[in-house]
Amino acid sequence: MKRKTNAGLKIICLNRKAGFNYFFNELIEAGIVLKGSEIKSVRSGKINIAESYAIEKNGEIILINSHIPIYKEASYSNHNPYSERKLLLNKKEIKKLIGSINEDGFTLIPTKMYFKKGKAKIEIAVAKGKKHYDKRHTKKTRDWNREKARYFRKSS
Repeated sequence: MKRKTNAGLKIICLNRKAGFNYFFNELIEAGIVLKGSEIKSVRSGKINIAESYAIEKNGEIILINSHIPIYKEASYSNHNPYSERKLLLNKKEIKKLIGSINEDGFTLIPTKMYFKKGKAKIEIAVAKGKKHYDKRHTKKTRDWNREKARYFRKSS
């Protein structure tokens, strides 16, 4: 799933479930610390961030439950597919994120991973979970917009 959007930005992985399950409050771009075999696997586009989230641990933001599969061509120095990965942020940004996490119901959810000027970046969102009725409303609006588009295509 590789898409080019603008110059220097190559999207590797999208978290489509996040937009349906959460309200986004703020989007932040962060770097990610990867080993050699991990970056090779990421460059092949085989990454999954659908069920991952970020937490604060020892004053750092850590990405948990992201799946980067084992790189077959790597030898004995291969990586653990579900290991915790550190996110690279400024101290000011980390303090801001920790403050927003401590608020009621907010969490850090990765929305997409991409290459920007050759460096792996991840976009994380300060998000609040949707209730069941919010999800129904989102689905209803999406279906209505689809029907409306069909109607306009047929009429013109």
